[in-house]
Amino acid sequence: MVNPGSSSQPPPVTASTLSWKRCAGCGGKIADRFLLYAMDSYWHSRCLKCSCCQAQLGEIGTSCYTKSGMILCRNDYIRLFGNSGACSACGQSIPASELVMRAQGNVYHLKCFTCSTCRNRLVPGDRFHYINGSLFCEHDRPTALINGHLNSLQSNPLLPDQKVNALSVKVSQ
Repeated sequence: MVNPGSSSQPPPVTASTLSWKRCAGCGGKIADRFLLYAMDSYWHSRCLKCSCCQAQLGEIGTSCYTKSGMILCRNDYIRLFGNSGACSACGQSIPASELVMRAQGNVYHLKCFTCSTCRNRLVPGDRFHYINGSLFCEHDRPTALINGHLNSLQSNPLLPDQKVNALSVKVSQ
């Protein structure tokens, strides 16, 4: 098990290196039949766990992710950081401990989750509209939505594969 993007591979096993390995998680000797190698260390399979959901990473896949001192399974990494680990508005990295806002699979810093028109911050419970990658508060939604048609959105036309959605804002934890 190797952290994606890392070039670290376990050192080759030779007769001189066949001594007991110490687990990076519990510090104990690894006498198990199988051991894991991740983040330049050896682990008991029971000790290499996701910091969020506590899943044993050796049982759920062949990769793990690290960020901000946490070891994460793929699902929790994407939940916390999105696919890129960056805010969809500002492009800056999102720390693992920071709460985020989500819309249509994009992840935002709380301070960046704002209406594209008035720049007011959208907070949990607010209704907003996500149109062509832009967020609009209920007050500033394009007038075409109020009238029930999209023809007046000439400056930002919808493409056939895009959707107009009114969603409730939720904080991911």
